[in-house]
Amino acid sequence: MKQRKQMNEKTVIVVFPTIFSLNKIDYLISNISKILKMKNQSYDKIQQNDSIITIDAKDPVIASSIIGTLFGIEKIAIATEVENSFQSALSNIVKISSNLLLKGEKFLIKVEGRTIQYMPKDLELAATSSLIEKTSHLQTKPGSETVYDKLLYTYLTKSHAYICIFIDKGNGGIPYNSHNEEILCCVYDEFSAISCLQIIKIGFEPKILVCYQSEPDLLNIIKMINQILSHIIQDKVELQFCKLSLKSSESSSILFKVAAITEILSVLATRIKIKRISVAVSPLIFPSWFIEYNANAVLRKKLIPWFPLLGVDNSIFENANELGLEKYMSKIQNLCKLKFKGNNMQQDKIHKISQATIKTRKIIMIKTGTKNVHDIIDSIKSDH
Repeated sequence: MKQRKQMNEKTVIVVFPTIFSLNKIDYLISNISKILKMKNQSYDKIQQNDSIITIDAKDPVIASSIIGTLFGIEKIAIATEVENSFQSALSNIVKISSNLLLKGEKFLIKVEGRTIQYMPKDLELAATSSLIEKTSHLQTKPGSETVYDKLLYTYLTKSHAYICIFIDKGNGGIPYNSHNEEILCCVYDEFSAISCLQIIKIGFEPKILVCYQSEPDLLNIIKMINQILSHIIQDKVELQFCKLSLKSSESSSILFKVAAITEILSVLATRIKIKRISVAVSPLIFPSWFIEYNANAVLRKKLIPWFPLLGVDNSIFENANELGLEKYMSKIQNLCKLKFKGNNMQQDKIHKISQATIKTRKIIMIKTGTKNVHDIIDSIKSDH
């Protein structure tokens, strides 16, 4: 009997969807399957078990790291899957947890999920008591909800208990392209890069335009694009590049620059038949009249403006850190300190700049991988 239970234990990846993804789990499963195939990671099975997703992967450590780049995930774990009976779950929690604890650590056993056989809280109490006894030689102690060294987490479904060996926070949001809609967005600085990532996080497929003013500027933006590409679930991604035709006096005005880019996006969206445009402005930084100016500029073209950073507060910095853009935060902080004056956008100049910039447009197709930065630079040079 003991041997049969041992054979039924296995290590799996457990994905916990965000609450906003619970009605989009099929998209999340599809995204997991696609990204594992893109990264040549083999797996036997991906399936939904109640409100979680389990993946039986050949290399759970590497596969969980890859899956962790996806949106729509609250947390992700590597866990031991066992039969959901009180005794089986209890013995395995104690066995696995005793191997994870170090001398003198305070631990917190947390059991969530549902079962018709017993209450999760009863399992928490029994496991805590048994673990205190088994690890007495290590001088471990139970902690509290707020004070502990190690969280020992178990999740219950009707059929199984998942005892987590490792657990990590997800990126939040909803699954990639779960709206089945494209949005044209422009990356031209650090703030616009965060805006583009937010477009992916809220479930759209971004079509990316890069606007740059100089070679050093281009290289800096490409490095940011590299971070964005890791969250796009496509083998090949089309990127568009335009060199902004701004004079030095015009480029120093962030309002003028953004207004020109909104015009450029509107013209391109009409040309390539995309209905939605992402505008990288937020009322937390920019004046309200400027938000409305950009919205009206897009609407006049009979397009739909989207403001992915509308209402996003300090979480923008948390998101940037989690998504690998932490080194660009100082520039966004500097943007927050700017004071804006006047509301004369000189429409004739904006139109002229837009037309000149669009004439420089180049399109490349990049196969996503570990050499994105070099591949993009090489593609742009060869295209020249």
